[in-house]
Amino acid sequence: MLRFCVTVSVFLLVWGVGAQEVTLPVDLRQHNITEYNSSLFNPVFALDRNNPQSVALWTRWQWQSIDGDPTTLFLNYSRKLNRNSVVGAAFFQHNTGVFLNTGGVLNYAYAFRFSPKVRLGIGLNLFGYKQKSTDDRFVIDPQIPFPQIQATNDFILQMAPGLYLDWDGLGVGLTSENLYDYNFTDQGRHSMPEDRIFLVSTSYDFQVGADPTSVLRPTLYWKSIPRQDNQVGLGALYSTDKYWGQAGYNSFYGISVGGGGRFFKKISVGALMEFATKGDLNGVSSTFEVFASYHFGPQFEDQEAAPEPIELPEDEKEIEAKKAEAVAEKEAKKLARAEQQRLEKERRELAKAEKAEALADAQEAKQRRKDSIDQVRKVEALAAAAEKLETNRKRDSITTAKKQETLAAVREKREAKRELDSINRVKDALADAQRVAQERRQDSLDRLERVRAEAGQKKLDAEKLAEAQQRRQDSLDRVKLAEAEIAQKKLEAERLAEAEAAKREAEAKELAQQQEEVKPEANEKYEEVETEDGLKPGFYLITNVFGTQKYYEAFMKDLTKRGLEPQSFLRSLNNYNYVYLKRYDTMAEARRARDSKFDGRYTDKTWIFRVVGE
Repeated sequence: MLRFCVTVSVFLLVWGVGAQEVTLPVDLRQHNITEYNSSLFNPVFALDRNNPQSVALWTRWQWQSIDGDPTTLFLNYSRKLNRNSVVGAAFFQHNTGVFLNTGGVLNYAYAFRFSPKVRLGIGLNLFGYKQKSTDDRFVIDPQIPFPQIQATNDFILQMAPGLYLDWDGLGVGLTSENLYDYNFTDQGRHSMPEDRIFLVSTSYDFQVGADPTSVLRPTLYWKSIPRQDNQVGLGALYSTDKYWGQAGYNSFYGISVGGGGRFFKKISVGALMEFATKGDLNGVSSTFEVFASYHFGPQFEDQEAAPEPIELPEDEKEIEAKKAEAVAEKEAKKLARAEQQRLEKERRELAKAEKAEALADAQEAKQRRKDSIDQVRKVEALAAAAEKLETNRKRDSITTAKKQETLAAVREKREAKRELDSINRVKDALADAQRVAQERRQDSLDRLERVRAEAGQKKLDAEKLAEAQQRRQDSLDRVKLAEAEIAQKKLEAERLAEAEAAKREAEAKELAQQQEEVKPEANEKYEEVETEDGLKPGFYLITNVFGTQKYYEAFMKDLTKRGLEPQSFLRSLNNYNYVYLKRYDTMAEARRARDSKFDGRYTDKTWIFRVVGE
């Protein structure tokens, strides 16, 4: 099967492919994948669009010559573990135009089902591959100094996570091809933060007719490409159980048309052509893609006897219980806030009451004295009434005693005596209350007098302290002014001395630089000239050399976006632009910057260009 697909692809390639020197983006260029191998577009698509379990092939020839290797090759095996999870493993080879990446991919995806129509999928593609240089288009003239492109053979681990929300046919996805990567050869991150590639997509599945396998799926996507324009694309897929057809447009690559057929419910074969429409790509030939898939073993959906039961009443009860719990919690928080506000109000009122207590003591004592006088008057009136009552009772008792000496008269006398004792106790209590009120009033007056005396003393002490501090501050200001004048004169003298020393040191350094003898190290890229078009003597850390103005300007713009401050000069000897990061006075400084990757700010290759004299 693989041999047949490759044969068909080579035939199509011979018919339409031509070579063109166009800078390719570094991404996987998987925007035309719609069904098989869709886990390369978004790792979550392995749940259904890969149609597990299956083995599928996808290959793409990007503007290649007849004898060129396929730009991209992806051979994938996918298998479902259960209704909600799937795993996969793949071999891939990807040619970026500068590097050839060869390795494998592990895929895993899991679906969270919130309802029969809502599903959230998460997935991950884990890439592990060898990377080596493939760009040998430049033939280096030994008479013209030009930085050599060294071969690489790095091993890189790269993670590509993805999310996809499916709501009754409407899907929204987000993925990144290189959210995290690590170079085991260099023992560090393989790419810069600004090199991240992100892909956002949305689609909707329309069922066509009564057959649930007939689907029309329009798709819209946006993709960020490092150091290039973002890509925007639109595609449409019409799929049945017998065949499928697709068409699309990409803002960089152009228009694509493709289709394929399904045979014996096991085998699927298809192809696609892409035509460049962008002005920069005028003259390039078409791009070709081939799809092939083989399904084997029972599909997971066939093993399910019936869909999982949905206990709606229980779910509704749970939802209602949670709602009631949320309302109760909200009410409890509201009551707690009200109680807290009430306590705050009580604290404020208590503070005001304590603050006004000293002023209110005198008035309170006056009111208490008035109340005590009123109470005494009431008690005196009560005592008079009691005395009158006692007199009347005595008279009545005498009269009654005379009439009848009985036990009832004796009891009357005892009761009268008890009432008289009560009146005496009330009088004693009234006297105690008057005494306590008088003592409290006197204490309040004493406290008020002490507070006034303390306030006057503090005011006097504060005035004396302020005068002393002002005198001390005036003395400190005069001392600081004198010290500042002395320091200014000393600083001026030091600056004159430093300027003179710096001048002498610069002259000595320039003389030593011109006389320094440099011995190139083994395998070290280094060039030395006596003078060069008015350049200042020194050691220049060269990043790249350009003979084409377009590539030179693009490279300078890229370095500036990465936070660097590149400079350049044009050599009249060969009319090439030399781009350098910095000029150094000594070879040791230049080597240190080159070996440290410009303090980790520029990880690509650099070399040293020396100008001996002006």
